[in-house]
Amino acid sequence: MLHSPDLQGRINPCVNIEKSRILTQLQTYRDAKPGPFWAAVGIAGISMFGMVAAFGTAPSTLELQGLQQAVVESLSIPPPKSVDTTEESYVREERIQNGETVSSLLSRLGAQDPAALTFLQTNATAQPMFRQLSPGKTVTARVGPQGELRSLIFPLNGGKDRALYVEHNDSGFSATEKTLNLETQVLQKSAEIRYSLFGATDAAGIPDAVATQLADIFGGDIDFHRDLRKGDRFSVIYESVHHFGKFVRTGPILAAEFINAGRTYRAVWYEGEEGQGGYYTPEGKNIRKAFLRSPLEFSRVTSGFTSARFHPVLQKWRAHKGTDYGAPVGTRVKSTSDGVVDFVGVQGGYGKVVILRHQSRYTTLYGHLSGFAQGLHKGSRVSQGDVIGYVGATGLASGPHLHYEFRINDVHQNPLAIALPSAPPLAEQRMPKFREYSSSQMGRIEMIHNSNLALLD
Repeated sequence: MLHSPDLQGRINPCVNIEKSRILTQLQTYRDAKPGPFWAAVGIAGISMFGMVAAFGTAPSTLELQGLQQAVVESLSIPPPKSVDTTEESYVREERIQNGETVSSLLSRLGAQDPAALTFLQTNATAQPMFRQLSPGKTVTARVGPQGELRSLIFPLNGGKDRALYVEHNDSGFSATEKTLNLETQVLQKSAEIRYSLFGATDAAGIPDAVATQLADIFGGDIDFHRDLRKGDRFSVIYESVHHFGKFVRTGPILAAEFINAGRTYRAVWYEGEEGQGGYYTPEGKNIRKAFLRSPLEFSRVTSGFTSARFHPVLQKWRAHKGTDYGAPVGTRVKSTSDGVVDFVGVQGGYGKVVILRHQSRYTTLYGHLSGFAQGLHKGSRVSQGDVIGYVGATGLASGPHLHYEFRINDVHQNPLAIALPSAPPLAEQRMPKFREYSSSQMGRIEMIHNSNLALLD
C-alpha cells in the first residue's frame, strides 16, 4: 500500500465495512446457480479494487495544505486623476409663484449668490425682471456646485417672444435681451361640457388661454355665463409655442366648432395679405360682433336689467338700467367694442368709472372699478377686448362687482337681449382664397369628429 500510517488508519474502517457487504453478496450468489456466482465474484473484485484505488490516489487534506502557498503580489495602481469641478453645473426650472420676489425665485432655483442678486438689482437691462414676476411664468437657471449663478433665462412680457439672458463669465455678469428660439406645433383637441368650460378644457389638457379665446370668438352668439349646457361639445385647432421642447404659450385658435344646445357654431381664423386677420364662418361671414355680450371673461350676473329693483345700498326701489357682474376685486374688465374713451375718473354713485363712445351713437359704461388700465385717458382709442380697468367696489356698491351699461343714442338698452350688429364680412375679392383655406380647416375639424367616433366604437 502507498498510504501513510495515518491515512491508512483512517481508511481501514471503511474498507472493512465494504468487505463485509461484498462477502455477504458473494455468499448469496454462491448458494444460487454457478454462472451468476462467478460473474458476481468478478464484479465484486473490480468494485473492491476501484474502491481501494480511489482511496489510494486521493491526496489527504494535510497533503493539499502542504502544497498550497500564499502569494502576495503588489499591484501598480495609477494615481486618481484630479477632478476639475469648475465646469460642473445643473439646470433647474421653476414657475413664478404668487407674491414671488427675485430673491426668493433665485433661492428656489438653487442660486445662493449675493453677487448675482446685487447685479440684478443694479443693472438697468435686468430691471424688467423685478416688474414682470407674473405667476406661472417659467424661469430657467444654470447653477454651479457652490450655488453660484452661471446663467438665467427670464421670458419678458409683451408677446414679442423675447427673454432676458443673464450670464456669468470671467469678466463678471452681463444682461442682454434676446429673441427666443421658438417652434410652433398645431394641436387638435375636443371636449364635452359637463360642469363648466374650464372644467372641460382641463379634462382634455387644453390650456386656459384657449378656453378664453373660445369665449371671445363665440361670445357674440353664446352667452358663456348663462347659455352653456351639459353635453355641449367643442373641437378646436390651435397653435402651441415651445422653446427647446418646453411650453411657452398658446398661439391663436386656427379653427373651432362649438355645439351649444344642439346648434352648431363654426369659426376659421383668416389673415389677409395686409397682415390683419379675424374669425369668419366657413361661408365668409364675420364672426366678430360689433359688441361683445359681456365685458368680463367669466363671471355671474348678480343683477339684471330691470325697471324696478331694490337697491341694496340706498334701501329703496329704483330702475336698474344696466347689468351687474359679480367678480373678485382685480378681475380684468374689457372694452366690448372698438371706441374712444369719453370719460375716465370718479362719477357719483358709479365710483371709478370708464365711459366709451362707439360709432358715434353707441356708448358703454363700466362702473365701481378698483382702478384703470395704465395710460388710459380721455381721447384714448381702444379696441374690442382691450383691458380698460379692474373690478372693484367703489361708489354705491354693496360688494365687488362690475356695473355695465349699454346705450344707443343715450337710451339704456339691455345688452343681454338686444340684437348686436355684426362686423363687416370678407371682401368679395378675397373669397376664393378664403373658401379654399376654410375647406381645409373644416376638413380637419371633421377628422377630429371621426377620431372621437372611432374611440367610442
